[in-house]
Amino acid sequence: MPALIKVAYMKRLVDEPEERKVHKRRIPTIGGIIIFAATLFSYLLWYPVNNIPDFSELNHALNDFKFIGASMLILFFIGVKDDIVGTAPMKKLLGHLIVAFILVMMADIRITSFHGILGIRELPVWASVLISVFTYTVIVNAFNLIDGIDGLAAGIGTIATLAYGTFFFLSGGIELAALSFALAGALVGFLIFNFQPAKIFMGDSGSLTIGLIVSVLSIKMIEFDKDLVPEYLKHISKPVFAMAVLVYPLIDTLRIFIYRAAKGVSPFSADKNHIHHRFIEIGFSHRMTVIILYAYSVGIVLLAATLRFDANKSFLIVGVLSLGLLLTPLHFIKNKVKARLFADYTKSAKKDELHAKA
Repeated sequence: MPALIKVAYMKRLVDEPEERKVHKRRIPTIGGIIIFAATLFSYLLWYPVNNIPDFSELNHALNDFKFIGASMLILFFIGVKDDIVGTAPMKKLLGHLIVAFILVMMADIRITSFHGILGIRELPVWASVLISVFTYTVIVNAFNLIDGIDGLAAGIGTIATLAYGTFFFLSGGIELAALSFALAGALVGFLIFNFQPAKIFMGDSGSLTIGLIVSVLSIKMIEFDKDLVPEYLKHISKPVFAMAVLVYPLIDTLRIFIYRAAKGVSPFSADKNHIHHRFIEIGFSHRMTVIILYAYSVGIVLLAATLRFDANKSFLIVGVLSLGLLLTPLHFIKNKVKARLFADYTKSAKKDELHAKA
């Protein structure tokens, strides 16, 4: 990483500060190269081929392995090009559609059931394909959108992959645990250089890689064979747990899309209206903001892991608490700050008026 940072400065592969951005100095943007390389290296090195005794299971696992690897390569190079020279939105969309086709249609990595949430269980094939493509697109873009302050996307990605990796490891899904922990390790290493004050950003090459792997792990979690899950984990609603793992990216993406739609602007336009930007706006430091959001994410994951209700009750409890804990305090603090600013403005205006009279 230090060598990559040096090369980035030499070749001017840096992000320049501007009004809508938080950083005030030039920072390299190609950290995703190391995230991709470290994850792929560890995944290849530790892929548990010898630990899958059944030939049909081995064939299925290797099938996933090749399609996930191919998808990672496509998105990585799209991200690298975007980080260095920029990529047209339509070309990025085409790349996403190609990856979605590979994962959903060729690898057959798709959601086939809601497991009782909203009374829905088995999905028809057409609905399964559409929902799976939508899930992939939302998760990839969600990680891209939260990559706005130092350490946030990498930290949330670390929490997500550690949660998934632990579940898969305890449930015997060793090949999925290997993928989870490979990315988690790469992100922990990257955080050393990305935590505030950041020496390097991950860029699209990093956020797209994280989003792709986490989307695959999310679908695999939802579809994991319940018969293989140990007794002490069977109370967990898999769809609710998957949503809890991604709680901050999903809520922030939903909120920002609604906000931009209400303002009549493109949902993909850049701005400083994300939740993490609001925390900074009301006085929290970068470090405090990411630590609060880390703690929030871990808390929601632990809540989803300990609930022993049916899928609908768990979904309702996690959903209400997730929204309430994140948005309600922010709303009250924001109003308090506005009131204080208005009082300061009024006091200043009165002082100016007295000076004018004098």
